[in-house]
Amino acid sequence: MERMVGGNGLFYPILGFASCVTFIYLSFGDLMPNNEKEQKFGFVERNGTQFMLDGSAFYINGWNSYWLMDHAADEYTKPRVRAMLQAGAKMGLTVCRTWAFNDGAYNALQSSPGRFNEHVFKALDHVIAEARQHGVRLLLSLVNNLQAYGGKTQYVKWAWEEGIGLSASNDSFFFDPSIRSYFKTYIKTVLTRRNTITGIEYRNDPTIFAWELINEPRCMSDASGDTLQDWIEEMSAFVKSIDKNHLLTVGLEGFYGPKTPKSLTMNPEEWASRLGADFIRNSKISYIDFASVHIYPDHWFHGKA
Repeated sequence: MERMVGGNGLFYPILGFASCVTFIYLSFGDLMPNNEKEQKFGFVERNGTQFMLDGSAFYINGWNSYWLMDHAADEYTKPRVRAMLQAGAKMGLTVCRTWAFNDGAYNALQSSPGRFNEHVFKALDHVIAEARQHGVRLLLSLVNNLQAYGGKTQYVKWAWEEGIGLSASNDSFFFDPSIRSYFKTYIKTVLTRRNTITGIEYRNDPTIFAWELINEPRCMSDASGDTLQDWIEEMSAFVKSIDKNHLLTVGLEGFYGPKTPKSLTMNPEEWASRLGADFIRNSKISYIDFASVHIYPDHWFHGKA
């Protein structure tokens, strides 16, 4: 059932998230019963470089399971969602990073611009409700820079098929006004979604730790970083205009760009400075609450002594 709106290695426990948050802490508290956890489920906030919950420091110990919504949409794999969140809670993990998108692919949440599959949306409802029940918060990512699960490639394809796309380049996702409008429609629909299980709008649900704008953004057509910077500024402001309760991050890999020349030697190799992203510059945008780093040393230094 669809409705119109206006306009695998399955478990990767790591310190912090798989998208390692810059502010990494360890949580060693004893697990409380689920009902007690739910009573204390407030919004996580930021005070300087410290995450806070109800006036006390909130320490993160989490993992990345990007596939939760996709599995929840299939009755055969749905039980794995509860099993994963249960396992995380028993280990004392506090935050799970997962996708809140699937654009135009199998089990698509968004099958075309502004057109959403209610069955898959209910699967995301289920993921959030299960996380709340087990006392785990979610870091929800809103789109992929890569082609997996549609990503920015799918948005560009939609605009091109409609005859309104400015370019067939994947990077037009960042600079094409029509595609920016597509993505804003998506953002608003997700943030204002009322969970069919809990009855809580996503933007009002403290189960959500934070929103992530995009997984590993790169805009290689503009190595200066200006295009991506402008996109982040616009989209982060839009998110905060709808949802002032939740924290927001970009989803960066952590590479330095030409605007921070003194830090370029910290990149794994020279190519990382030409991706159009800049860890410091992008993270200093006023609406961005915390930074992230994606660490792949086995890939960066493969074959090197």
